[in-house]
Order: sequence, then structure tokens, then C-alpha cells
Amino acid sequence: MTDREKRNGAWWGALVWVIGVTAVPAALPFAASGRLPDRLATHWGGSSPNGSMPLWAAALLPALAWAASALCITFVGRRGGFPSGPWVGASLLSGGVFLAGAQASIVRANLDLTDWRDAAPVGTGVAITAAAAAAAGTLGWLAGRRTAPPTTPDRPAEGDVMEIPAGERRVWLSRLSNPWLHLTGALTGLVAAAGAVAAAGGLIGVEWALVTPFAIASLGMFAFASVQARVTEAGLEVAFGPLGWPARRWAAGDIVSARVENRGPAQVGGWGYRLSGLGTTVMLRSGECLVVHPRKGSEFAVSVDDAERGATLLNTFASRRRAGA
Repeated sequence: MTDREKRNGAWWGALVWVIGVTAVPAALPFAASGRLPDRLATHWGGSSPNGSMPLWAAALLPALAWAASALCITFVGRRGGFPSGPWVGASLLSGGVFLAGAQASIVRANLDLTDWRDAAPVGTGVAITAAAAAAAGTLGWLAGRRTAPPTTPDRPAEGDVMEIPAGERRVWLSRLSNPWLHLTGALTGLVAAAGAVAAAGGLIGVEWALVTPFAIASLGMFAFASVQARVTEAGLEVAFGPLGWPARRWAAGDIVSARVENRGPAQVGGWGYRLSGLGTTVMLRSGECLVVHPRKGSEFAVSVDDAERGATLLNTFASRRRAGA
């Protein structure tokens, strides 16, 4: 998968988030329209409401304003490339969470009233929403920083092991992501978010049977939809997800050998983190995989680009440790 394809996958994920956040807050007031007054309190002065909008305006205007601003952020970030990624992720996640939470607080405050002037205070809901938005923005920033393109190392000679001149240090790094797994994670996450927002707005009870499975599925998809493999003198590290967690590590001295092998999802039982007769495989695309044979446990394979170079360098470091160098 090329760098362009990886970036396109990330931007498609951002677009799905923008569309989902636009749809959920816009639909929430209409879904609760039978329990809302003709005009909704939308602005508070202290604990008392002092401004209102018709139901259609309270639903559509914030959603349209969000869609316009979010698409502008996405467009500018796409044109700018990295280092725009971190602030794009932080802006979209924090802004989307804040909009959805604020809309849920407004709907809850207006439920079962005949006059918007009787709306309940929203201070607590807005405070919780602001804290959640700040946390989401931090996660977006950290995830964006991990997508920085790695510095291209010198290309060493091909072979099972390589000669590294004295005084030089070599590091191999490869990243790969599957945009379809990201898209599936975004869609399942939106279903969970829609249920949570509806519950926060008082439209439904907390439907754990709906929210929990979709939330777990979304987190699982995002956790294993991208991978980063790194080989250093210390050994191999394989980190998952946008935050690089969880991660698996093998010391160089604990590795018997490393090789390249072509594998497909049919061989290992599907996509993502798979256990099969071949051992453990992180399958994000068909083709070459870096396969590690450790001293203890089953083999581990990860589908990454430039796997031959990674295997060569890992064999070099492993042989040095075995020789006591």
C-alpha cells in the first residue's frame, strides 16, 4: 500500500466522521419532536434560558455550521499534508464530540415542556461535554503525530544478513493501514455514538445492549486497522492502532530467525489480528509479511511493506546477540 493510499484512507475516515457528526445532532431534535415545544431554548444566561429557535433551526443550523467548518478543516489539512495531521485530528474529534454533547444537553433540557422558557439548566451537561471534547482532541492530536512520515533510511545491501560498518546504526520502520477496517470501525462507532447521544438527550434509556457491542467492535477495528513495525538493535516492536497501543516486543536475542512470506486472509482466517495453524498473523493486506520465529511461542507474522529489509536487519541483530557481540 502506497503512502498516498494510506493518506487517502485516513481522509476517508475523517469524512465519515464529519458526515456522522452532522447527521446525529441534526436528527436528534426531530426524533424527539413529539416531546419538545415548538421553539427550543438554545441559549442560557446563567441558569435561565434567554434565547430560542424553532425546532427545525435548532436541528439544522448547528449541523450545517459544523459540516461547513469541518469540511474546510479537512480540505486545508489535506492540502497541507503533514504536519497538519495532528491539528486536523484534534479539531475534528474535539469539535464533533462537543457539538453532539451540546445538542444532547439542549434536547434534554427542553424535553416534555410546552414553553422553552421553562427549560432546565445545561451547565453540568456542557461541562461534561467540554471535558470529553478535550480528551477526544488530545487523542486526535496524539494519533495525528504518529502518522508523521518516517525518515527514509539508507538502503542497505540485500541478503539474509547485512554488513553494518563500525560506528553506524541502522533502524527499519514500516507502517501499514487498512482503510476498509477504518471505515468499518467508524461506522460501528457512529452507531454506538448515536445511541449514547440519544440516551444523553433523554430520548431513550441507556441501551447498553446497543451501545456496548458496537463500541467494542469499533475500538477493536481501530486498534488493529493499522500497524507499525520497527526493528532496532534491541529487537522488534509491533505497535497497533493510531496511538501505538497495544504493542508486542521481542528482544533480538529471543529471535531465532526472520523471513518474508506471502500470505492472504484465506490462509489465516480473515482480516485483522488472527490466530491460526500458522501462528499469529496481523493481516491488513495480502502479500508479503514479515514472519518472526521466536525461541518461545508460535510464529508471528505482520503484513508490512519492505518486509525483506526488515527481516534482513532483524537477522543481523539477532545473530550479533547470539554471538555475544
